[in-house]
Amino acid sequence: MDESTRSAASMRRIHETWLPWAATTPDNMALMDDGCSVRNGELPGMVDAVAAQLRASGVRAGDRLLLVAENCVALAICIVAASQLDAWSATVNARLSEREIDNFLSHSGARRALYFGGVSSHAQAHAERRGAVLESWPGIGEIHVGPLNCDAVPEPVEEEAARQVAVMVYTSGTTGAPKAVMLTHANLLFIGNNNCRMRGLRPGDIVYGVLPLSHVYGLSALLVASLVSGATLRLVPRYDPGKLATALATEGITVLHGAPAMYAKLLEWSAKQGLPLVAPALRLVQSGGAPLTMSLKQDFERAIGLTLQNGYGMTEAAPSICQTRLDAPRTDCSVGPAIPFVEIRLEGAEDNAERIGELWTRGPNVMKGYYRAPEATAAVVTPEGWLRTGDLARIEADGAVFIVGRSKEMIIRSGFNVYPIEVEQVLNSFAGVVQSAVVGRAVNNNEEVVAFIETAGGADIDLDALKAFLRERLSPYKLPSEIVVMDHLPSAATGKILKFTLQQMAAASRTDRVTRAAPKEGEGPQ
Repeated sequence: MDESTRSAASMRRIHETWLPWAATTPDNMALMDDGCSVRNGELPGMVDAVAAQLRASGVRAGDRLLLVAENCVALAICIVAASQLDAWSATVNARLSEREIDNFLSHSGARRALYFGGVSSHAQAHAERRGAVLESWPGIGEIHVGPLNCDAVPEPVEEEAARQVAVMVYTSGTTGAPKAVMLTHANLLFIGNNNCRMRGLRPGDIVYGVLPLSHVYGLSALLVASLVSGATLRLVPRYDPGKLATALATEGITVLHGAPAMYAKLLEWSAKQGLPLVAPALRLVQSGGAPLTMSLKQDFERAIGLTLQNGYGMTEAAPSICQTRLDAPRTDCSVGPAIPFVEIRLEGAEDNAERIGELWTRGPNVMKGYYRAPEATAAVVTPEGWLRTGDLARIEADGAVFIVGRSKEMIIRSGFNVYPIEVEQVLNSFAGVVQSAVVGRAVNNNEEVVAFIETAGGADIDLDALKAFLRERLSPYKLPSEIVVMDHLPSAATGKILKFTLQQMAAASRTDRVTRAAPKEGEGPQ
């Protein structure tokens, strides 16, 4: 860690992170998208101007500012300009429905909403529906400004970085009532600095920023980490495997973060085009946001010639909890040990022979709480500060953590535990399967296993061969009762598979494309 990064580590607000680089490397590029680029030396004046514009529009310290957008430089500038005012930004993906955007506006009590229609037609549509006015703002161009909420009540402003909220990240707007995670400046700065330290981010790095800034992974591990380290963040509004392949080959990308589905689709694109992946400048590839399977890890590493690093976290932990180490590359799918200064423990592991328990974590990464939901906060954060992740894990003797599934997703089949990730790993290793998702379905006072698979290019798959493949590798009670072939698995903007949607589909119907492979009632492991 050099002098500039050490200076950033002591800062109180995220808008201060790039100030050392503005002084020492003013000509280095800080932020880029397809239509705009900003150098380190230009950032302070640009952020000052946008902060002044926000203030003139009525945004005050403690106000919530809703940003309806897809990734672009203007969005990143507005996030840090809100920090300068001690306002709380809440970025939401413009591709969400009208109902969801309305819910977020109501729940957050936002003073203003900004819509970035220049990058997103969906944001443009939301702006028009909400009566937003098109304005030209200094440095970032035209954005739509929503009506002033005169009833908005500012939240108290805290001097300490560990108490002052920087952002709210919504986590469940697609499945129920909105739930907003309050992350402090200290949370984001801790994760940004951790990413610099653990992944060696530095000036000269170009980080591919397709993970949405509406998601905490993109927000802290990409945006804040890039600003802290002096790296260049190349923002991309939507994932396209062909465009990523071109960027890797021609744009000098050195750092790539993504969900497993992103890497799977990149390999699929490469195979379909008959073109190898070329990435002459790439030095680091990181997976996160969803479970990584062994077949994908091995295939991608062969294709790209680098170790696919792995990590684990959740929105409530800003998000990093565990990460693999660069100096100790792994050949398995462990998410690595806990990151420095973060504690972990397994709750209930002593109650079973597999030593599997719910992972709890405590440290500077843990959220302040859920906005306007003290009971929900108390349900997941103990009085001692432990965050109950809801994820099941085991810890090896060397400290390596293996995530085996979510406690709520665990399937109990005839009295035996089925961890979906184990079945998914086997499914994903079958030729022609791009990705899979396994859910449980209630049936006759029991649960059965239902698998959804996405095939390469939507091609047909030999279900009888897949059935035989599974029987050779899984105990009878783990075998799917139904396999549903889909052109595309439903996923969020991050690439994370929407299992709630699949659970609803599994409960509602069966399809003709089925293989019956479940044991009879009472059958167990063999």
